[in-house]
Order: sequence, then C-alpha cells, then structure tokens
Amino acid sequence: MSPEAVDLYERLAQISQPWQPQVVACMNDYEIKAVKLEGEFVWHTHADTDELFLVLSGRLRIDMRDGSVELTDGGLYVVPRGVEHRPVTDGLVQAVLIEPAGVVNTGDVGGPLATEPIDDVRA
Repeated sequence: MSPEAVDLYERLAQISQPWQPQVVACMNDYEIKAVKLEGEFVWHTHADTDELFLVLSGRLRIDMRDGSVELTDGGLYVVPRGVEHRPVTDGLVQAVLIEPAGVVNTGDVGGPLATEPIDDVRA
C-alpha cells in the first residue's frame, strides 16, 4: 500500500446532502468521517461511545440537555457517551467526526435521518 494523504475538502466536495457522513480513513477500530451539516438534527444518544466533532468551516452548536457548546472553524468538542445531544447549524458546516466503526448517526433514535456512511475507505 502506497502512502496517500486524504484531502478533506476534496472529499467534502463530493458530499451532496447534509447529514450523510463519508468514511475517509480508519484508525484501529475508529472511523474518521467527513460530513456536511445543515439545519437541525434529531436529539439522540450514543450509549456506548463518545463522539468527536471537529468543525472545518461554519458554525455548529451542539445542544445538550444541560447546556450548549458553540464551535467555529477549528473548534473541537467531544460529546461524552450517554449524553443526549442535537447538532444545530444556522448554515452549512463542514466537519469531521471520529467515532467507532459502525456507529449510527442518529444513535438510539433511528428514524429517517439514520444513515450508513456513503463511502468506506476500506472498500
């Protein structure tokens, strides 16, 4: 396997719909996902894992039942496992998520926004 860097902005340009994470790399049992976020997502929980958000561009608010965190370009936040949360944007956000392989984006609630990653770097 020859070394090849991942161009996150190139991978993000290939994503046409918000809330559709794309696996761009794997590290141990974790997936690094590029994703576009826009609007309001569903309240949900990941009972068994933390979830890392890294904003590359835009403004993201992560609501939690006991407060909110605001992230802008370069901002990073880890939602602790078991904490109910809802990502909200006031425009398009480009971000990176890091979470264990197989984590469903809507956590424990499922529903119409639940997706599998649209691409897997290992395929």
